Amino acid sequence: MRRKLAAGNWKMNGTAEALAEVAALMQSHPEPSVDLLLCPPATLLARASEAAEGHALAIGGQDCHCAASGAHTGDISAAMLLDAGASYVILGHSERRQDHFETSAIVHDKAVAAQAAGLIAVICIGETLAQREAGDTLTVLADQLAGSLPEGCTADNTVVAYEPVWAIGTGLTATVDQIGEVHANLRAALVDRFAQGGDMRILYGGSVKAGNAAEIFGIDDVDGALVGGASLKASDFSPIVTALENA
Repeated sequence: MRRKLAAGNWKMNGTAEALAEVAALMQSHPEPSVDLLLCPPATLLARASEAAEGHALAIGGQDCHCAASGAHTGDISAAMLLDAGASYVILGHSERRQDHFETSAIVHDKAVAAQAAGLIAVICIGETLAQREAGDTLTVLADQLAGSLPEGCTADNTVVAYEPVWAIGTGLTATVDQIGEVHANLRAALVDRFAQGGDMRILYGGSVKAGNAAEIFGIDDVDGALVGGASLKASDFSPIVTALENA
């Protein structure tokens, strides 16, 4: 059985006072029956990790460089994330693919570095609205999956997150049939390529909230969610976690 994962991506949000939300989430879920992950901004990584010490809540980074060290001003290596208390890192999020022109090849190299450092890579893929309307969704996702995941991926070091670009922060959510079709195709591709493809977790992300979480988590091969805005407040994220626990 694949253990479910509720992951929160705070993106570029949060200062020290936001650590109260970490405490509130742990208080709401003292012994979660699913894996819990929060990915705060880098400035809060160490403090969030300290706050979560002794609890099942994992802390993750939002990106890493493919190099272990060097002259890369402003970047963070996988080893630095690990040193700050992270155990996961999000890679290839659509906002980085779009805003920072990251290709699947770049995401691939970052995943290699993350896995080598001992981090679990949450590798994101997703299609734009234009690509979906053109009927290219499955082709685009297959290309991103093939190009972004390195050969060393296992169920222990890799999580795949499907986030349709057109549903991130827009209030739009893919239909049950759309999500089911994509996740089934991703599962088949993982099983075809990796020995542990059947055990690797596939998350859905894209305007997941308390009102639609239970329906989404009832879809085959949806092993949890990568949540954006709704993870910023424990009061919003907690019902999503509960829905996953009850799925």
